[in-house]
Amino acid sequence: MLFVCAFAVLMMPVQLSAQDHYGFPSPTLTEFDATGAGTASGLGTQAFSNNDEGAIVGTYTDVNMVYHGFLRTPDGKFIALDAPGAGSASGSNTGTTAYSINDLGVITGAVDDSDNTNHGFVRYPDGHYCTFDAPGAGVGSDDGTIPIGINLLGTVAGEYFDTAGTSHGFVRWIDGHIATFDAPDAAPGPAGLGTFVSAEASINLEGAVTGYYYDASNSVHGFVRYPDGHIKEFDAPGASPAPLNGGTLGYSINQEGTIAGFSVDANGVGHGFLRTREGEFTTIDEPDASTAAGEGTGVFSINFFGAVAGSYFDVNSAEHGFSRSAHGNYVTIDAPDAGTGAGQGTQPSTNNAEGAIAGWYIDGNNVYHGFVWTP
Repeated sequence: MLFVCAFAVLMMPVQLSAQDHYGFPSPTLTEFDATGAGTASGLGTQAFSNNDEGAIVGTYTDVNMVYHGFLRTPDGKFIALDAPGAGSASGSNTGTTAYSINDLGVITGAVDDSDNTNHGFVRYPDGHYCTFDAPGAGVGSDDGTIPIGINLLGTVAGEYFDTAGTSHGFVRWIDGHIATFDAPDAAPGPAGLGTFVSAEASINLEGAVTGYYYDASNSVHGFVRYPDGHIKEFDAPGASPAPLNGGTLGYSINQEGTIAGFSVDANGVGHGFLRTREGEFTTIDEPDASTAAGEGTGVFSINFFGAVAGSYFDVNSAEHGFSRSAHGNYVTIDAPDAGTGAGQGTQPSTNNAEGAIAGWYIDGNNVYHGFVWTP
């Protein structure tokens, strides 16, 4: 029998008034924590994906270092998600992670078993789970299958790690058929390299998938895999080819085929980008972003209307979220209780068609908390 429980939420709107001085509704930000989430440094709640209905999924880590997924319904109620086979030993860093939810309420993610092997799962709205493994997935610590994104048709995209620890991409259709793939110029190894599909909004309705790969020189490049299996590799303008320190990462693709992501230049500074279906690029630099090495701007999600969600680092290395409209207007997003030190701050994950953004923030004690920002 599957274990399902409810857990509470702490809510704090950013705005006290319902409207701004122009008479339009003011943006609000709601913070939340899963009951049972640990409160020590490195523990807490992370929201990874929101759908157009306003549902949010993510994971929380309890005091025993065990992961549990969660579903936050549009009315603010919570359901805990523990997939079959999830490890539960104290200190094991095993459990369930829910990465993405589509508009029909179908959820995908990874279940880490007692051997620290990852397996994919799909959870349907009636609470039924289906678990699966990509062909060639390894068995053992940090190996296995990790689904990341799911579209409205129930097609799942993700990555798997083989017995050598090299990453490969996969697509799984609703009938259970799985196709694996590698970017043409991806190096076959060593461990920790390969082809990655690592973002929650990495697959669109037609089944196009974006991600990134490491070549034989350990340089990073973006790619898009089309529904017919053809893969196009790309590099953002100004991206550095320096091994492991630069390159281009595709993160999100919308129904128009526009890809959002970020690149790192020769000075180690991050820049967001948009790439159209035709291959045209627009660079995105949040106006307040630091231009120091290791900082800059990143873009993680693009919605149907071309609005993006991302983050930037300030001169103190604290992270701030932002929303950018299709017309280029920026709004900074800071959770009220986010820390302001290095490695702390606000991290958006995905934005839905309404422009609502889900993500997490790290407070001054380095504890994780979920949030949803509504424009």
